[in-house]
Amino acid sequence: MALLVISAHAGDFVWRAAGAIALATSRGERAKVLCLTYGERGESAKAWREGRTLEEIKELRRKEATGAAEVLGAEIEFLDAGDYPLLETTELVDRMVRVYREVTPTVVLTHPLADPYNQDHPAAARMALQARILAQAVGYDAPGEPLGAPPVFFFEPHQPEQCGFKPDVLLDITPVFDTKRKAMECLPAQQHMWDYYTDLARRRGVQVKRNAGPNLGLPHTTMGEAYMRLYPQVTDVLA
Repeated sequence: MALLVISAHAGDFVWRAAGAIALATSRGERAKVLCLTYGERGESAKAWREGRTLEEIKELRRKEATGAAEVLGAEIEFLDAGDYPLLETTELVDRMVRVYREVTPTVVLTHPLADPYNQDHPAAARMALQARILAQAVGYDAPGEPLGAPPVFFFEPHQPEQCGFKPDVLLDITPVFDTKRKAMECLPAQQHMWDYYTDLARRRGVQVKRNAGPNLGLPHTTMGEAYMRLYPQVTDVLA
């Protein structure tokens, strides 16, 4: 089992998918985060106001995201593709194909395909999906074996209603929420997000309980993350 998380910026994977990552690694599974950018221009306002240079900000965000990944037990790789805007290129997609072939993920997490507040996010999602398709092609020139068909889940955007985000998968992250919180606290550049995503996990936890059935006895402190599944689930049992 292997989890691949494709994140537009250095902090996105923490706010939106740290619970899923921590659950995977707690089961002994491999988890890899691919950060396309450091979020150096659009998500580092505090550092810019402090008078830091572009390279200083990149290094700051790299250290923060690396620290968060270490807390979660995940690998992390940065492509340094540049944000605001994140430009879609064949070269960048090819680099992503090679990551797919190396990791051979059984699950892929990335951004939804719509976000009117941040065009870097859907750009990352489009490239993630394109690279997944290319990695499946036997004739595509990249090392490794052709990819299978790992399911893709979109993690929750900051403004879900405006992004057409309707969660159809609720993940119980209660056992690892403290780990997620520690990972969030590795990102002081965006400290305003800590409590927002703690509150969101609590609200999604209420929905986890509501949709799990009244007889499971889930605790009042249940915490959750929400996802949308892109491709149909294939099963021989409806459950």
